[in-house]
Amino acid sequence: MKNFILPLGALALTACNVSAESKQSERPNVLFIYADDIGYGDLSCYGTAAVKTPNVEALASEGIRFTNAHCGAATSTPSRYGLLTGECPWRKKGTGIAAGDAAMIITPDRYTLADMFKDAGYKTGVVGKWHLGLGNETGKQDWNGVVKPNPEDIGFDYSYIMAATADRTPCIFMENGKGVGLDPNDPVYVSYTANFPGEPTGKDNPELLRMHPSHGHDQSIVNGISRIGYMKGGKSALWRDEDIADSITAHAIRFIERTSKEGEPFFLYLATNDIHVPRVPNERFIGKSGLGPRGDALHSFDWTVGEVMKTLKRLNLDENTIVILSSDNGAVIDDGYKDQAVELLGDHKPTGVYRGGKYSSYEGGTRVPCILRWKGKVQPGVSETLMSQLDWFASFASMCGVNIPEGAAPDSENHLDAWMDAEKKDGRDYVVVQNVNNNLSITDGTWKYIPAANGPAISKQTNTELGNRPNNHQLYYLVSDPGEKNNVYKDNKEKAEQLRAKLISEIERGAHYKGLKELKAPQ
Repeated sequence: MKNFILPLGALALTACNVSAESKQSERPNVLFIYADDIGYGDLSCYGTAAVKTPNVEALASEGIRFTNAHCGAATSTPSRYGLLTGECPWRKKGTGIAAGDAAMIITPDRYTLADMFKDAGYKTGVVGKWHLGLGNETGKQDWNGVVKPNPEDIGFDYSYIMAATADRTPCIFMENGKGVGLDPNDPVYVSYTANFPGEPTGKDNPELLRMHPSHGHDQSIVNGISRIGYMKGGKSALWRDEDIADSITAHAIRFIERTSKEGEPFFLYLATNDIHVPRVPNERFIGKSGLGPRGDALHSFDWTVGEVMKTLKRLNLDENTIVILSSDNGAVIDDGYKDQAVELLGDHKPTGVYRGGKYSSYEGGTRVPCILRWKGKVQPGVSETLMSQLDWFASFASMCGVNIPEGAAPDSENHLDAWMDAEKKDGRDYVVVQNVNNNLSITDGTWKYIPAANGPAISKQTNTELGNRPNNHQLYYLVSDPGEKNNVYKDNKEKAEQLRAKLISEIERGAHYKGLKELKAPQ
């Protein structure tokens, strides 16, 4: 125990503040469903007519649908780091997109969101995509033993995870730090420096592929799909891409069933692989969307949501579970494989009205779908309040009466009232986010300021506008220009300077970030 429990505040949500004689199950369970690469406009409850996601839509109809919620960064690893630590990822070195053999980015001495829930008396679990590294040293993991540190060492009682992502080796699941289904006679080996002799690759053996890369992703072949990174062996443990969602969903359900039987409240971080590349949904979803594998993967994601919600209802946990659904970053169409996502897109707009997408400084990079449902406790509605995923840490700590240790969750703010009430407007004053080049931008919900910064204007591989302009500051009035089409910086330099001052203040408050000197003053 790293901490102690304090009495709850006036908002109460007294379900967390039970007496010693009360059952722990009276406390609300907390389920985070964290999608991968699902954009603001990808779900039917956010306005798309191209794809039907009825289970997510049902969730939204019974909860609060946030229209101005942001993840911490426009890419996966830093967003996940920010969610679990309550710290802006740009404050810590090494939080960029992690390789499959990266060392654990969140070290065991760090107080995490999972630690907080454990201090509140919860059983904690993580199921699905991890992408935050494992082990003490990059490239030195023994994948055939118990890899430590692992999620257990940062507050999770149980873990069933992909070490990184589906497009990166190793292509095996890890349960509590150990590879699932490994045969001692066929050990698995992983490398991000050189291929293993005799092992085919997508680059050298395209005839072995059933899905071809559009850029990168041409190294070791697993299940007819080439990946980033090399591996050999471990054939009995290799996942089948079509079954990834089923496996993640099944283990999430088992965790819920097990903790329910034990009579303890749970915190489950359910991080889906959908709809990250390679998009290879189960056969039962093929052709359902008319948009190719990307659209079909959205159906797969919606199925996962439905199965988990059915489980909560079956176990009579439906009204005693807070469910939050969101995504780790904005949408991307072509992210490395020829899956016809671009060709079959049609009129569908994965980022809605917003510019950019995954990797970008524009709103499409970090403005993501976000829904909170607590049936019978939270009134359904729509909230336009500016919110950040980093604030789940402090907000739920407040709900559960946990005193966060000094220095932990330094960027997380308690906005519990706004999370639980669509009518409350006391959300964030501003949000600072980063793009793939580690360039920062800031929004107060009305205005968006993107400082002049070095880096490519467009990602040629993904055809995404990144927002980098070495000599031009950008300022957008989001109220009338949500698509950030009209740069009004020249006519509103005072507003730009106000936002710049807030950005500098955040950077100076303590950070690894080295871009302050390059943060050019408006002229």
